[in-house]
This record gives sequence, structure tokens and C-alpha cells, in this order.
Amino acid sequence: MSSRLPLQSGHILKGYTIGEVLGGGGFSLVYLASSELQRSKVVIKEYCPQDLVTRQADGAIEPNTPLAQTPFRRGLQRFREEAQRMSEVRHPNVISVSEHFEANNTLYMVMAHESGRDLRWFIKKLAGQLDWDFLQRVFPPIGEGLWRMHQHGVVHLDVKPANVLLRTSGQPLLLDFGAAQTLGDEGDFGSFQTLTHGFAPPEQYLDGKLGTWTDIYGLAATMYNCITGSSPAPALKRREGVTLEKLTVSRTGAYPYTLLKTLEAALSLDHSERPADMGTFLSLAFGGAGESAECSP
Repeated sequence: MSSRLPLQSGHILKGYTIGEVLGGGGFSLVYLASSELQRSKVVIKEYCPQDLVTRQADGAIEPNTPLAQTPFRRGLQRFREEAQRMSEVRHPNVISVSEHFEANNTLYMVMAHESGRDLRWFIKKLAGQLDWDFLQRVFPPIGEGLWRMHQHGVVHLDVKPANVLLRTSGQPLLLDFGAAQTLGDEGDFGSFQTLTHGFAPPEQYLDGKLGTWTDIYGLAATMYNCITGSSPAPALKRREGVTLEKLTVSRTGAYPYTLLKTLEAALSLDHSERPADMGTFLSLAFGGAGESAECSP
């Protein structure tokens, strides 16, 4: 099977110089780059579907077989729709898409590069000390950002501590759209999925129906990680009988009972038992915290 080699460091792309590969999902690669005009760092996401393309010497990608042509073009159109929708999402706690453009027979999104520490650092250094005040500072803004994304028909699909940055100002920021996809009418996303064990619900493993409820699980799992110091057991292990810490028993007193109860519901293996939408989740978990997100897309 042909591999999708990344662009080489130093490659020039519409005024941007490509640097290191930061990651990516089944459909994309994500690079750190620098803007020659603004002399600032940016993050660039490239449509580059795994197992469907070959990188040419000049940086262009091509479908690697005649049978790959149709899924490549279909995925490119969905990536274009995602770029257009993400360009419309303007929220102070979500990394924004500043522009998107075509090159190398594919499509690119450009996002700002932000400095700070992600939640993994805080969980490792301050396990057991991330209290209710900390959760209130971090998660309502992130949840509202996700809600805004959902209103624009985009789901993140990889919410986890590594993708929540606390900027040097202290304000949280949701990162990494390497797995993000637009919500189609059918609500599913094909065979290529990026997931993180412990933060992905069972529907991401089992070709289930994905949607806003998938992000609710990921956000709840991230909060669980902050509270307990450990990530939830992987969803498939839970299906086999591995249990989570019962937060309403073990953490009562340290956090509001309504928060703990909401997290337990949001971590249900059955998506129909989770809160109906991100606004409902925020209202249940933080009282009126989600009200400021109740605005038109």
C-alpha cells in the first residue's frame, strides 16, 4: 500500500514555509509552518487521505489507483466544506481557520499557532489539585466553543487533554482539527477515523453513528481525567466489563453533585443516554455557564 509522505520541511506553500509534522488523522496531515509575510507561526492542515494517495516529487498528491479517484474527490469536497464552515466559526476559545486554498492537487487550511501548556501538563503536575474553580475556568469556554462548532455543522471528534491549551493569558483554547468533520445528513464519516483510547466513545470504534454526542463524551472524559488523574478506560474495555470510578460516590464533597452526575451520564456507552446537546451538558454541569453560547451561529 502506498504511503502518504508529508511535505518536506522547507517546502514553500503560498507564502508559508512548511516545518515539522504535528500530527493528523485518517484524512489529513497537520504541519507547523511560518508565514513569510507576517513572520509568525501558523498551523496548516492538508487534505491527504491515508492509503488513497501518493506524494509526488514536487509535493503534489495523486490518487494511487484508479479506484481511489472517487473516494479521493468525495473526501476533498467534504474537506472543502469543512474548511468553509470552520472559517465561519468565530469563537475566542476555538482555534480559527484564517484562510483555505488549493495547491498540490489538494486543499489546505491555515490556523494560528498559539503558545501555552495543554491539559496533560496540568494533570501530570497537579493531579488531585485541579479543583472546581479550575474546571469552571477551563470547561465552560471550551464547551461553548464546541457548541458553536456544532451550530456550524462541524464536530471535533478528538476532544482530549492534549487538545485543550491553556494560553499564557490563562484562557483555554480548543486545538487540532485533524479529525474534525462536517455533519452529513446521515451522520457517519466513512472508514478512516482518528481516535484516542479513553476519550473516544464506542461509536468511534464500531462504525456507529457519530455526532455532537461524540464530542460530549470526549469533553466529559477530559474532565474525568482532570478530576481523577487517570483517563477513562477505553470504551471497548468498558463494553467488556471494565468500570469507571463512580464519581458521585468517590468525589462527592470535592465537586458539585450535579457536575459529577452529569459527567457520569455523558460518559454513557449508549449515546442516547448522554445529554441531548452541548448546551444541555453545560447547563447541567455548570448551571448557567452555557447560557452565553445561546446565540445564533
